[in-house]
Amino acid sequence: MKSVVEDLKMEVIVPLYYPELPRWLGVRPMAGILLHGPPGCGKTKLAHAIANETKVPFYKISATEVVSGVSGASEENIRELFSKAYRTAPSIVFIDEIDAIASKRENLNREMERRIVTQLMTCMDESNRLVQPADGDKESEISDHKPGYVLVIGATNRPDAVDPALRRPGRFDREIALGVPDESARADILSVITRNLRLEGSFDLAKLARSTPGFVGADLAALANKAGNLAMKRIIDRRKFELSRELTDEEHIEDWWRQPWLPEEMEKLSITMADFEVTLKELIFSNYL
Repeated sequence: MKSVVEDLKMEVIVPLYYPELPRWLGVRPMAGILLHGPPGCGKTKLAHAIANETKVPFYKISATEVVSGVSGASEENIRELFSKAYRTAPSIVFIDEIDAIASKRENLNREMERRIVTQLMTCMDESNRLVQPADGDKESEISDHKPGYVLVIGATNRPDAVDPALRRPGRFDREIALGVPDESARADILSVITRNLRLEGSFDLAKLARSTPGFVGADLAALANKAGNLAMKRIIDRRKFELSRELTDEEHIEDWWRQPWLPEEMEKLSITMADFEVTLKELIFSNYL
């Protein structure tokens, strides 16, 4: 994953962040990236990461939001999406489950579905079209691209289902296969996922990465979230037990949860390795049911 991110920095992020560079060189910037891999492998997160790095407007849409039963409405949805992206360019359009709206045309039964694919290709072709030089300006003739570089990122679990015409250079110039992360990649993912969690000092991320073979990014995110909630429940249970021993008034015992948390109490609280280990066992067990 690190090598993929580094490649994207050079091929995508820098041209988006500094659009004057491809303009000056007269280079056509990358039109699109097709991300494919199993569910939960990080396709959406990678698209968001590119947008976060470049700080450009990010338009995310799923196939279900595009498709309409009204004739012509689906094509209009696509045109409006790209029109909005051009108005705020440079920008990114992210189409999740793109195979649902851009399947191979020979496999499509309805004319409407074919028109949707054609409309998407038309919009992508416009994303990097050269403009005519203004008033014979030589500098413009050399370097100016159509104002509004729009990078299109598509995500799919079924790349072979996507229309081949979309997968050619000039549309999706680059395809990135995201597989199940290895131990090193899982450690990197866990480091990002847990960076805002208050972990105990002896927490062993490397051990956790070794213990999660076959987990994709979504699985690791679910693990961290469930472990955090387990830790919170453990902490609250312990506090309830301690307060029930201190409070003698029956009415006050019932209101134990209203007792304020003091800053010095909070400082001692953390999510432990044991919380993750218990949660991991539960997740593995539930997958066998």
